[in-house]
Amino acid sequence: MTLQTEVQLGKKGLTKEFIKDIERRLEKHRNAIVKISVLKSARENKTDVKRYSDELINKLGEKYTSRTLGFSIFLRKWRKVRVSKSEK
Repeated sequence: MTLQTEVQLGKKGLTKEFIKDIERRLEKHRNAIVKISVLKSARENKTDVKRYSDELINKLGEKYTSRTLGFSIFLRKWRKVRVSKSEK
């Protein structure tokens, strides 16, 4: 069973505390997925959501994967490093 927790990303953007909170949530539950809702105050359009997603993966590491859907980012942590299809 996969557990999904929700977090909102506001106008302060990606702070150290925000990233630590996400890491803590993903460490606490093995198969957890974190849904990050990007609020209006943090974005102008959907490309900002993709940019936040890329920044999160760069800061968290290679064991994390993300998927964007609308104004939401879904993060997941894996046991091993995942290689994206475009890098194969």
